[in-house]
Amino acid sequence: MKSFRHTLKEQTILYIFVAVLFLVGVIFGALMVNALSLEQQQDLESYLGNFFTTVNQNQLGGEMPAAVSYWSIAGLHLKWVGLIWILGLSIIGLPGILVLDFLKGVLIGFTVGYLVGQFSWKGLLFALVTVAPPNLLIIPVLMVSSVAAIAFSLHFIKNRVTMQRHVPFMRPFASYVGLSLLMAVLMLGISSFETWVTPAMMRWVTPMLLNTSALSGL
Repeated sequence: MKSFRHTLKEQTILYIFVAVLFLVGVIFGALMVNALSLEQQQDLESYLGNFFTTVNQNQLGGEMPAAVSYWSIAGLHLKWVGLIWILGLSIIGLPGILVLDFLKGVLIGFTVGYLVGQFSWKGLLFALVTVAPPNLLIIPVLMVSSVAAIAFSLHFIKNRVTMQRHVPFMRPFASYVGLSLLMAVLMLGISSFETWVTPAMMRWVTPMLLNTSALSGL
Protein backbone atom coordinates (compact mmCIF):
# COMPACT_ATOMS: atom_id res chain seq x y z
CA MET A 1 0.00 0.00 0.00
CA LYS A 2 2.85 2.32 0.89
CA SER A 3 4.58 1.52 -2.40
CA PHE A 4 1.36 2.24 -4.31
CA ARG A 5 0.97 5.65 -2.63
CA HIS A 6 4.61 6.47 -3.35
CA THR A 7 4.20 5.52 -7.02
CA LEU A 8 0.98 7.52 -7.33
CA LYS A 9 2.65 10.55 -5.75
CA GLU A 10 5.58 10.27 -8.16
CA GLN A 11 3.27 10.01 -11.17
CA THR A 12 0.89 12.82 -10.21
CA ILE A 13 2.77 15.28 -12.43
CA LEU A 14 2.57 12.83 -15.33
CA TYR A 15 -1.19 12.43 -14.85
CA ILE A 16 -1.64 16.21 -14.81
CA PHE A 17 0.52 16.58 -17.92
CA VAL A 18 -1.39 13.88 -19.85
CA ALA A 19 -4.75 15.32 -18.75
CA VAL A 20 -3.75 18.81 -19.89
CA LEU A 21 -2.45 17.43 -23.20
CA PHE A 22 -5.72 15.61 -23.75
CA LEU A 23 -7.72 18.74 -22.89
CA VAL A 24 -5.66 20.81 -25.33
CA GLY A 25 -6.45 18.19 -27.96
CA VAL A 26 -10.18 18.48 -27.23
CA ILE A 27 -10.05 22.26 -27.60
CA PHE A 28 -8.02 22.00 -30.81
CA GLY A 29 -10.47 19.46 -32.22
CA ALA A 30 -13.43 21.69 -31.43
CA LEU A 31 -11.73 24.63 -33.16
CA MET A 32 -11.03 22.50 -36.24
CA VAL A 33 -14.78 22.43 -36.93
CA ASN A 34 -14.62 26.12 -37.93
CA ALA A 35 -11.87 25.33 -40.44
CA LEU A 36 -14.02 22.96 -42.49
CA SER A 37 -14.76 24.01 -46.04
CA LEU A 38 -18.34 24.16 -47.33
CA GLU A 39 -17.81 20.97 -49.32
CA GLN A 40 -16.48 19.14 -46.27
CA GLN A 41 -19.43 20.31 -44.21
CA GLN A 42 -21.86 19.07 -46.86
CA ASP A 43 -20.12 15.69 -47.01
CA LEU A 44 -20.35 15.34 -43.23
CA GLU A 45 -24.00 16.38 -43.22
CA SER A 46 -24.77 13.77 -45.87
CA TYR A 47 -22.92 11.07 -43.96
CA LEU A 48 -24.61 11.95 -40.66
CA GLY A 49 -28.01 12.10 -42.36
CA ASN A 50 -27.59 8.56 -43.68
CA PHE A 51 -26.22 7.37 -40.36
CA PHE A 52 -29.06 8.84 -38.30
CA THR A 53 -31.64 7.43 -40.70
CA THR A 54 -30.08 3.98 -40.38
CA VAL A 55 -30.07 4.22 -36.59
CA ASN A 56 -33.67 5.45 -36.50
CA GLN A 57 -34.74 2.45 -38.61
CA ASN A 58 -33.09 0.09 -36.10
CA GLN A 59 -30.60 -1.06 -38.73
CA LEU A 60 -27.43 0.01 -36.95
CA GLY A 61 -24.74 -2.45 -37.86
CA GLY A 62 -26.82 -3.89 -40.72
CA GLU A 63 -26.68 -7.64 -40.74
CA MET A 64 -23.47 -7.73 -38.75
CA PRO A 65 -23.86 -10.06 -35.71
CA ALA A 66 -23.38 -8.49 -32.29
CA ALA A 67 -20.33 -10.68 -31.65
CA VAL A 68 -18.63 -9.44 -34.83
CA SER A 69 -19.45 -5.84 -33.94
CA TYR A 70 -18.09 -6.40 -30.42
CA TRP A 71 -14.75 -7.73 -31.60
CA SER A 72 -14.47 -4.95 -34.16
CA ILE A 73 -14.85 -2.34 -31.42
CA ALA A 74 -12.70 -4.28 -28.97
CA GLY A 75 -9.98 -4.73 -31.59
CA LEU A 76 -9.78 -0.98 -32.13
CA HIS A 77 -9.45 -0.27 -28.39
CA LEU A 78 -6.93 -3.07 -27.85
CA LYS A 79 -4.80 -1.78 -30.74
CA TRP A 80 -4.78 1.67 -29.09
CA VAL A 81 -3.69 0.25 -25.72
CA GLY A 82 -1.23 -2.10 -27.41
CA LEU A 83 0.35 0.70 -29.42
CA ILE A 84 0.82 2.78 -26.27
CA TRP A 85 2.40 -0.25 -24.57
CA ILE A 86 4.81 -0.82 -27.44
CA LEU A 87 5.80 2.85 -27.59
CA GLY A 88 6.53 2.73 -23.86
CA LEU A 89 9.19 0.06 -24.43
CA SER A 90 11.56 2.44 -26.19
CA ILE A 91 13.05 5.87 -25.78
CA ILE A 92 11.98 7.07 -29.22
CA GLY A 93 8.40 5.96 -28.55
CA LEU A 94 7.86 8.53 -25.80
CA PRO A 95 6.78 11.36 -28.15
CA GLY A 96 4.43 8.93 -29.89
CA ILE A 97 2.52 8.34 -26.66
CA LEU A 98 1.96 12.07 -26.29
CA VAL A 99 0.82 12.32 -29.91
CA LEU A 100 -1.74 9.54 -29.38
CA ASP A 101 -3.16 11.26 -26.28
CA PHE A 102 -3.41 14.56 -28.14
CA LEU A 103 -5.00 12.84 -31.14
CA LYS A 104 -7.62 11.14 -28.95
CA GLY A 105 -8.56 14.53 -27.53
CA VAL A 106 -8.77 16.01 -31.04
CA LEU A 107 -11.12 13.25 -32.21
CA ILE A 108 -13.48 13.73 -29.28
CA GLY A 109 -13.33 17.53 -29.46
CA PHE A 110 -14.05 17.53 -33.18
CA THR A 111 -16.97 15.10 -32.82
CA VAL A 112 -18.63 17.01 -30.00
CA GLY A 113 -17.86 20.40 -31.56
CA TYR A 114 -19.38 19.42 -34.88
CA LEU A 115 -22.53 17.96 -33.31
CA VAL A 116 -23.08 21.06 -31.20
CA GLY A 117 -22.30 23.39 -34.10
CA GLN A 118 -24.74 21.65 -36.43
CA PHE A 119 -27.56 20.67 -34.11
CA SER A 120 -27.25 23.09 -31.15
CA TRP A 121 -28.61 21.68 -27.88
CA LYS A 122 -29.87 18.54 -29.64
CA GLY A 123 -26.33 17.83 -30.81
CA LEU A 124 -25.11 18.40 -27.27
CA LEU A 125 -27.73 15.94 -26.00
CA PHE A 126 -26.65 13.37 -28.59
CA ALA A 127 -23.01 13.82 -27.55
CA LEU A 128 -23.87 13.49 -23.85
CA VAL A 129 -25.91 10.34 -24.46
CA THR A 130 -23.71 8.54 -27.00
CA VAL A 131 -20.21 10.03 -27.09
CA ALA A 132 -19.63 10.92 -23.45
CA PRO A 133 -20.56 7.66 -21.59
CA PRO A 134 -18.06 5.31 -23.28
CA ASN A 135 -15.34 7.95 -23.40
CA LEU A 136 -15.72 8.65 -19.69
CA LEU A 137 -14.54 5.06 -19.31
CA ILE A 138 -12.07 4.97 -22.19
CA ILE A 139 -10.19 8.16 -21.32
CA PRO A 140 -9.15 7.08 -17.78
CA VAL A 141 -7.95 3.73 -19.16
CA LEU A 142 -5.88 5.48 -21.83
CA MET A 143 -4.53 7.94 -19.27
CA VAL A 144 -3.41 5.14 -16.94
CA SER A 145 -1.88 3.27 -19.89
CA SER A 146 -0.11 6.41 -21.11
CA VAL A 147 1.28 7.38 -17.71
CA ALA A 148 2.49 3.82 -17.14
CA ALA A 149 4.13 3.82 -20.57
CA ILE A 150 5.76 7.22 -20.02
CA ALA A 151 7.00 6.21 -16.56
CA PHE A 152 8.45 2.97 -17.87
CA SER A 153 10.06 4.74 -20.82
CA LEU A 154 11.71 7.20 -18.44
CA HIS A 155 12.84 4.29 -16.27
CA PHE A 156 14.22 2.63 -19.40
CA ILE A 157 16.21 5.78 -20.18
CA LYS A 158 17.59 5.85 -16.66
CA ASN A 159 18.44 2.16 -16.78
CA ARG A 160 19.99 1.96 -20.25
CA VAL A 161 21.30 5.39 -21.20
CA THR A 162 22.95 6.21 -17.87
CA MET A 163 24.13 2.56 -17.55
CA GLN A 164 23.30 2.39 -13.86
CA ARG A 165 23.50 -1.33 -13.09
CA HIS A 166 21.88 -1.00 -9.69
CA VAL A 167 18.63 0.31 -11.18
CA PRO A 168 16.06 -2.54 -11.15
CA PHE A 169 14.47 -3.41 -14.48
CA MET A 170 12.58 -6.71 -14.41
CA ARG A 171 10.22 -5.79 -11.59
CA PRO A 172 9.09 -2.49 -13.22
CA PHE A 173 8.73 -4.35 -16.52
CA ALA A 174 6.54 -7.02 -14.93
CA SER A 175 4.40 -4.34 -13.29
CA TYR A 176 4.13 -2.49 -16.60
CA VAL A 177 3.00 -5.64 -18.43
CA GLY A 178 0.52 -6.52 -15.68
CA LEU A 179 -1.01 -3.04 -15.65
CA SER A 180 -1.29 -2.99 -19.45
CA LEU A 181 -3.05 -6.36 -19.43
CA LEU A 182 -5.49 -5.03 -16.82
CA MET A 183 -6.22 -1.99 -19.00
CA ALA A 184 -6.80 -4.34 -21.96
CA VAL A 185 -9.33 -6.33 -19.92
CA LEU A 186 -11.10 -3.09 -18.95
CA MET A 187 -11.26 -2.15 -22.63
CA LEU A 188 -13.00 -5.45 -23.35
CA GLY A 189 -15.64 -4.52 -20.79
CA ILE A 190 -16.04 -1.04 -22.27
CA SER A 191 -16.44 -2.60 -25.71
CA SER A 192 -19.43 -4.56 -24.36
CA PHE A 193 -21.01 -1.27 -23.31
CA GLU A 194 -20.41 0.26 -26.75
CA THR A 195 -21.77 -2.82 -28.53
CA TRP A 196 -25.03 -3.34 -26.66
CA VAL A 197 -25.81 -0.17 -24.69
CA THR A 198 -24.65 2.72 -26.89
CA PRO A 199 -26.74 1.71 -29.96
CA ALA A 200 -29.89 1.61 -27.82
CA MET A 201 -29.10 5.09 -26.50
CA MET A 202 -28.51 6.29 -30.07
CA ARG A 203 -31.92 5.03 -31.18
CA TRP A 204 -33.51 6.92 -28.30
CA VAL A 205 -32.07 10.33 -29.16
CA THR A 206 -31.67 10.12 -32.97
CA PRO A 207 -35.31 10.99 -33.92
CA MET A 208 -34.82 14.48 -32.47
CA LEU A 209 -31.83 15.07 -34.75
CA LEU A 210 -33.71 13.91 -37.83
CA ASN A 211 -36.21 16.72 -37.27
CA THR A 212 -33.56 19.45 -37.27
CA SER A 213 -33.19 21.85 -40.18
CA ALA A 214 -29.64 20.61 -40.79
CA LEU A 215 -30.96 17.29 -42.04
CA SER A 216 -34.26 18.37 -43.51
CA GLY A 217 -32.80 18.82 -46.97
CA LEU A 218 -31.13 15.43 -47.11
